[in-house]
Amino acid sequence: MTAATRSLRRWGFVHKWTSLICTVFMLLLCITGLPLIFHEEIDDLLHSQVKPAEVAADAPLADLDHLLANAIANAAGQVPHFLIWDRDDPNAMFVSVGPSITSDPSKNLLIRMDAHTGAYLDAPDVTGRFTYIMLKLHTDMFAGLPGKLFLGLMGILFCVAIISGIVVYAPSMRKLSFGTYRAGRTRVVRWLDVHNLVGILLVAWTLVVGFTGVINTWADLVLKMWQYGQLAEMTAQYRDRSVPAKLTSVNAAVEVAAHAVPGMTPSFVAFPGSIFSSKSHYAVFLRGNTPLTSRLLKPALVDAETGTLTDSRDMPWYVSTLFISQPLHFGDYGGMPLKILWALLDVLTIIILGTGIYLWVRRRRAGVSVDRVIARSSNLESPALSS
Repeated sequence: MTAATRSLRRWGFVHKWTSLICTVFMLLLCITGLPLIFHEEIDDLLHSQVKPAEVAADAPLADLDHLLANAIANAAGQVPHFLIWDRDDPNAMFVSVGPSITSDPSKNLLIRMDAHTGAYLDAPDVTGRFTYIMLKLHTDMFAGLPGKLFLGLMGILFCVAIISGIVVYAPSMRKLSFGTYRAGRTRVVRWLDVHNLVGILLVAWTLVVGFTGVINTWADLVLKMWQYGQLAEMTAQYRDRSVPAKLTSVNAAVEVAAHAVPGMTPSFVAFPGSIFSSKSHYAVFLRGNTPLTSRLLKPALVDAETGTLTDSRDMPWYVSTLFISQPLHFGDYGGMPLKILWALLDVLTIIILGTGIYLWVRRRRAGVSVDRVIARSSNLESPALSS
């Protein structure tokens, strides 16, 4: 046995076992990810919501302090954590509230407000929605951080399976034309040809989606790194201060931040004591105005007692990488045409995974190596299944 053959067998072993370990979970992610591509359209179809008042395109936005007061009036006993501009609807905003400033923000109530009048719209409970269930299955399987990290590991195995599949696939094409589909051969040969063809055509996309998915599973850890790194550095001299008894105007704080960072618009505000700020600052996060820069955030810290800007810095590279990976993973930065393309590629990926499972099950039922049968039929020696 030559060194090249031994190397190919090792790659075949890697491809087989990484595929077998991750395939079921990748199928789960592809199936749950498909409706998430169209989550906005699905929610609009299945759930009604109060529409903001119709206003002119140049109508001024509501005073944020007035809007916040109206939101709190409809959430007795709750305190605000975040003020969020709706990315998809410029006429609406969200106020995220919890029972205390230190409570778990993932369990917060989202109050939807009219961005122009400051009026209360609704506060829907999304936890029973189809899209919410799909999102939880897709991100952590309802298992929190351990679930995210486990799916991240499966994503790494998926990327390794793709790369090893390329190595295994290349030698088999020396005697076959690219994309060959042997319609006259046995069912196993036909399914293997489908598996190889679709797999090699989708290499770039599956690697991008797989790798960005892995990055997204690290989101909690990345944000913790930022909190204990850059944010701690920006607020070090204020660490011993407590939450001010009376907060300055949040509307004025946003104006100060927007003036300090020209060319960017507010994305959300973290209130003093929340996880994305210090005990004595509003953290105003601003975003750019292009498809790419709109995904990148820049924090500006405004003293919640005096209303003065104390610091503003670009996010570290690892946080920016996370922000950029999110739209690449879900394909939600290019409108409906890109969503449709992402959905088609997702379905093709399901085909790859499904045919891979079929080939493995067929081998187990037959009790022989499917790959050896295929090798004899094409005068090739492929190690992918015979190892």
